[in-house]
Amino acid sequence: MILLHLEDRPVNIYFDQGYERSFGTFPLKGEQLAAALNIAIEVGYRSIDTAQMYGNERDIGQSLSSLDVPRNKLCITTKVHPDNYSEKLFIPSIEKSLTDLRVDYVDVLLLHWPPVGEQIETSLKLLEQAYEKKLALNIGVSNYTAKMMIFATQLLDAPLSTNQVEFHPLLNQDTLLATSKKLEVPLSSYCSVARGEITKYPLFDKIGKRYGKSASQVGLRWSLQKGVSINTMSTKMENIKSNFDVIDFTLSSNDMERVGSLTTINRRLVNKDLVPWAPKWD
Repeated sequence: MILLHLEDRPVNIYFDQGYERSFGTFPLKGEQLAAALNIAIEVGYRSIDTAQMYGNERDIGQSLSSLDVPRNKLCITTKVHPDNYSEKLFIPSIEKSLTDLRVDYVDVLLLHWPPVGEQIETSLKLLEQAYEKKLALNIGVSNYTAKMMIFATQLLDAPLSTNQVEFHPLLNQDTLLATSKKLEVPLSSYCSVARGEITKYPLFDKIGKRYGKSASQVGLRWSLQKGVSINTMSTKMENIKSNFDVIDFTLSSNDMERVGSLTTINRRLVNKDLVPWAPKWD
């Protein structure tokens, strides 16, 4: 196996424990989720990503309980819904998530989105309470801007393990990535292959042929070498396996630069038109 050759990066709970490739579960539910998750575990995934907002935590808990994987070999990430950012609802919502997932704790607990039109201090302090109560081994945020990340690290005593954001080769996240490294709060990605849009650009396929890899695998490998862990979702065996098989090759510095040049396209898929909680990005 070829080891990951990463650019300078902070300590990363996903990378450093071998969970840099997570199986994303949105929008899967029911039998479709169970089938896909079974394939993902068979392929080798041990990091599972979900959220209260996805409405599938109970299905995940049921599926994982039927699979022969020890709890201590799994990394489960879930995210708190913005509707639960209050003293009354926050901790009970997490306890419900744990019940639904059939676990005593989650490995990573994130705030899914910044609260709309409100200060973020309350939700961050509640997140820290969940950490102190040992409901989560690690805490972090999702969809935070660079300025929000700076504020969060200054406010909290507990370390933030990650900021999960949209990250792929068609979106310029240079500012966020630089802030991530400075603060030692690693990024993790969703929409890691831009929902398949990277396959529209011949460069990925051209580079991939030299490595015996697909266009999507090149895009995923690029993110990994930037020090960003990846979340991918599919229901097809071939795609689930392909998304997982991205650590046995290394893109050259030249290929990293060529792929990186496409970030000038600056294609953001998740914005306020799609999600009302989306902030004004830096």
